Amino acid sequence: MYNLDIESIKKQNMDLADKIYIFDTTLRDGEQAPGLALTVDEKIQIAQKIDNIGVDKIEAGFPASSTGEVLACSQIKEVIDATAVGLARTVKNDVDAVLDADLDYMHTFIGTSPLHRDYKLKMDKESIIETAVAGIEYGKDHGLTVEFSAEDATRTERDFLIDVYKAVVDAGVDFINVPDTVGVLTPIITKALVSELKSHINIPISVHFHNDFGLATANTLTAIENGASQAHVTVNGIGERTGNASIEELVVTLKAVYGIDIGIDTTQLYNLSDFVGRITGIKMPINKPIVGENAFAHESGIHVHGILKNSLTYEPISPELVGHSRKIVIGKHTGANSLKSKLEEYNIELTDDQFEKVFNQVKALGDKGKTITDYDLKALAITQISAAKETPIKLLGLGLFFGANVSPTATVKLEIDGVEKEVSATGVGNVDAALNAIRSLISDTMDIELEEYNLEAITGGTDALAEVFVITSDSKNKSIGRATNEDIVMASVEAVLDSINKLLLISRSDE
Repeated sequence: MYNLDIESIKKQNMDLADKIYIFDTTLRDGEQAPGLALTVDEKIQIAQKIDNIGVDKIEAGFPASSTGEVLACSQIKEVIDATAVGLARTVKNDVDAVLDADLDYMHTFIGTSPLHRDYKLKMDKESIIETAVAGIEYGKDHGLTVEFSAEDATRTERDFLIDVYKAVVDAGVDFINVPDTVGVLTPIITKALVSELKSHINIPISVHFHNDFGLATANTLTAIENGASQAHVTVNGIGERTGNASIEELVVTLKAVYGIDIGIDTTQLYNLSDFVGRITGIKMPINKPIVGENAFAHESGIHVHGILKNSLTYEPISPELVGHSRKIVIGKHTGANSLKSKLEEYNIELTDDQFEKVFNQVKALGDKGKTITDYDLKALAITQISAAKETPIKLLGLGLFFGANVSPTATVKLEIDGVEKEVSATGVGNVDAALNAIRSLISDTMDIELEEYNLEAITGGTDALAEVFVITSDSKNKSIGRATNEDIVMASVEAVLDSINKLLLISRSDE
């Protein structure tokens, strides 16, 4: 797809495993994100959605931590096709908790770095190895498939790390896992580490990388390039501190860039991300790769022009690949092609003059820092469609005066059939004062009544566009007026004048 000659690169520079497994730890490490606590029902719902995309293993929880975790893990196992995994320290009670949850796969761990040995565990190297081996042998004796993590592996002395892994392999472990517990790896170090471990270890190597320096996904890809056959990931990359490698980023990169399809249904990724974000309350930044709201959003006129011709000009993948959708955003960088494309979506047809007016309004609002929503654009377009074709009465100026213990006063200046007139009037509010001034100015031309006035802030926020809809009448006819403006008073005045101009044109056509 990208002219990278990926097959040649893979042969020359990569040592790919025959099978790459996805080990999802959203429900265990993901739940360790600060402030996050999931109910059993929530964990089951998330597990089912993760299972639906086709991952190989789901770490359901840490059974020894609570009776609720035992219950959650056992129930999750019953509703998923993936292998359900329970976390355990390399101690008998933790292994028993995995067995109590009726799980068949245990992920066990013990700290191996000097920091963990000296400050957390207070154990020497020999004791670490003995404890790890004992826990694994106990699990294997009870029929468990066992994966072992040397916690803080990436800050463990290399010789000792290899000794630990060799010892657990001799004890019958099925997978070894390499945790970058505090996310200090870089790709070049990852390559050296995984390559060295692979030269000493003859069982599958798994990796579990944290994102403290924003490198979790890159390091995981590097590990896979160099022979790792399993990756620990979480939905949205959630987890302790800055989180883990993101399943969305990893899987889509493997599929779209490396040409490796590992059997994950990528079309469900956006909905999965959104669901987990809502359940956990951890919403993704709008610029989050793959699943962020802006991942396939475009505003620049140059970009949109290219997208409309061929989406790959400014998108690495189609949004449909991950169940997302493309957005054309209207704002200060919008070009005419973008605007026309948006209006076509709404099936709104404008004349060249109407389009130019809408386009200029969009640019003016964009220059003020406002992003135009779909609702805004529809309102601006419909306002132009419904506007009076001729305007015998034109607004030349509007001034407002108001304050404590002072009646709101509006000064309005109009041009009526080429004659300029100006007057001030008071009212119960700014809008009322402005409309009273208009009535006074046109009294010699026509007598009107305001029969209906509707105001709607069509988008949220204090800078929302105001859409005003009015019906005015004279002695014979009624007319609708509509206007959209950032300023409520100005929108009201423009809507009333639009309606009055229509009435005036109708009355004159009857003469």
